[in-house]
Amino acid sequence: MSVLPEKLLTPEEEELQRKKASLADLEAQLADRELELAAFLADLVYFEKRYLQTVGRRYAILDELKAKIAEARARQNPHRQDARDQARQARAKAQESASAAGEENAGATSLDDAASPARPKRSESLNKLYRQAAKLLHPDLTLDGVEREKRHRLMAEVNDAYARGDEDRIRAILREWHAFPESVQGDGPGVELVRVIRKIAQVEKRLKTIAADMEQRRQGELFKLKQAVEEAQANGRDLLKDLGEQLDAEIARARDELTGATKTGTP
Repeated sequence: MSVLPEKLLTPEEEELQRKKASLADLEAQLADRELELAAFLADLVYFEKRYLQTVGRRYAILDELKAKIAEARARQNPHRQDARDQARQARAKAQESASAAGEENAGATSLDDAASPARPKRSESLNKLYRQAAKLLHPDLTLDGVEREKRHRLMAEVNDAYARGDEDRIRAILREWHAFPESVQGDGPGVELVRVIRKIAQVEKRLKTIAADMEQRRQGELFKLKQAVEEAQANGRDLLKDLGEQLDAEIARARDELTGATKTGTP
């Protein structure tokens, strides 16, 4: 029985094998980093919602009361420019606080009428699906403008589904992607080598972008506040609850002051 000679690879084919192995390692790293970023952002969004409902909404109510107090005093002193200026400034701050807290009418808002946001639940199967989607779909992994736009849309849907813990939706997105004719790639070792080299460059660029994005967010006030709350929680304190109680006391005093200012202005 004759033994078939081993097929000799061309230099291009050998290099292609090495590049493919490097790309596979980088794609695995990228999938992990994309998952880390998605979890980081989902946690930050959850914390922001919790902060707004526990503290931000109280600031909005307090600033609305302060604006009404300043406006009442301006009405009592119609010839004082400083009183009118203070009223305008207080009203602008109240509107800014209400907008930040997502409240259209901070003065009429009850502190207990909104349900607390649900903490994200992320199973290992959900994380695995997200890694698969990130490896296949991320828009930074293509140079084609049309495909990039399509990937942007799909990846946004994946991120939304991940934040909601919706595994079925991510599976559906992956099935949709595999059905695209564009997912079938070309042939020829030389062309493929160029394609792999460019993809390696794209993956490396995306890894740097993720690192820079996370570092920038870690320097932000929201993340620092989240860290402070978590450190306090580790020491047995609920910092947001404490802040809420302090604001409740200030709101009560402001309501009393508004009642007094209104009565003072009554003939």
